[in-house]
Amino acid sequence: MKKFTPEFWLQRLIHWSLIFSFTSWLASCNSDNILIGPNSLNSRYTEEQPALSGNGRFLAFISNRNGSHQLLVYDLAEQRFVSTPGLNRPDTIAESPSLSYTGRYIAYITSDQGRPVVALYDRATQLSQILTPAYRGWVRNPSISPDGRYVVFETASRGQWDIEVLDRGPNLELDIPNGATVGAPPN
Repeated sequence: MKKFTPEFWLQRLIHWSLIFSFTSWLASCNSDNILIGPNSLNSRYTEEQPALSGNGRFLAFISNRNGSHQLLVYDLAEQRFVSTPGLNRPDTIAESPSLSYTGRYIAYITSDQGRPVVALYDRATQLSQILTPAYRGWVRNPSISPDGRYVVFETASRGQWDIEVLDRGPNLELDIPNGATVGAPPN
């Protein structure tokens, strides 16, 4: 018959305490610690290509939650998603979002008849429009000015990547903070 010596008992205790500690550590590393819910910024799905509005309140990003590839807008101040009807169309992919100062305007890449185009979504009117329907080449990486008047993007219409600046014109409602003055456009 074997006797239990204090050293053997101590080794056994250390062994089991190490196993318990390691198991606890592994359990604490799972993704259950991430706040996930209908109003949560994080999810168990891929989120990428974040863009922040100029005032720092709104965040636009591409997500694979809800079973589809979509562009989402999140209000950081209220910690909730912003409704954007008409932005995510079925059978299209949105990429590379860019926000104006208050997040009213969102410039992004989408597809039109199988090729990428630069589109603009106006959160006030809830309408989306294609800004580059006549471009023969590929486009990518749009960025909108803080006031929403200018959209810049890369285009390969000349066989190399070039920068294009699109002026949406002086007759649009600018995205400026309340009370801000607007100067004359540069010549």
